[in-house]
Amino acid sequence: MFNGIINQTPKVYMLKLGLMSGIVAMLAFAGCKDKPANKESGQQSADSTTAQSDTPAKTDSTKHIVFFGNSLTAGYGVAPSEAFPAVIQGKIDSLALPYKVVNAGLSGETTAGGKGRIDWLLQQPVDVFVLELGGNDGLRGIPVVETGKNLQEIIDRVKAKYPAAKILLAGMQVPPNMGSRYAGEFRAIFKSLSDKNNVPLIPFLLEGVGGVPELNQADGIHPTPRGHQIVANNVWEYVKLLL
Repeated sequence: MFNGIINQTPKVYMLKLGLMSGIVAMLAFAGCKDKPANKESGQQSADSTTAQSDTPAKTDSTKHIVFFGNSLTAGYGVAPSEAFPAVIQGKIDSLALPYKVVNAGLSGETTAGGKGRIDWLLQQPVDVFVLELGGNDGLRGIPVVETGKNLQEIIDRVKAKYPAAKILLAGMQVPPNMGSRYAGEFRAIFKSLSDKNNVPLIPFLLEGVGGVPELNQADGIHPTPRGHQIVANNVWEYVKLLL
């Protein structure tokens, strides 16, 4: 290569030599320019990673109140916003308390049905658990012992999954046409479960509503919106003590 350059005329030789020097200079300049850029980029990346790791993760501090029941909880025959769990949410919001109400009511639900779906429900967070089941058992004349066992199983599963959760039991009564003996035994199971598990008891969920025609729908069982307002007041007296 060098012999070829030497044999050429001085003018051509100088021209080529100058061209080669220019190329070398350009490459050297490019190399020098890239190095600070890479360093700066790497520093920015490291700074970004550090900033992200130093930023604390945001956590949701909202607690959950789960109402687990039948059509009374679900709000059969009224708008969802008129059912007593929704009315209680309104009371909570007015006080700016960090609680979210979850309406897990299902029309027609028995205690056996509730036992069958409780594990699925417990996949979500539970801080306060309001158990409102048993009414459909009573209307169907299901043996009181069976109803009591199912309710106890539900309570046990809630305690096992969420030991710190607070449980509130809603008591229910059956119409007199079910027989006085059955009605008495049925009413007593709620008090028995409350004492056994050391959980508060709402003696009768429909206090002031049950048997009052103007506060119930045509079936005489499910409350009207006004009836739900009264039920909400009944329940709120107990729920607010747990918050």
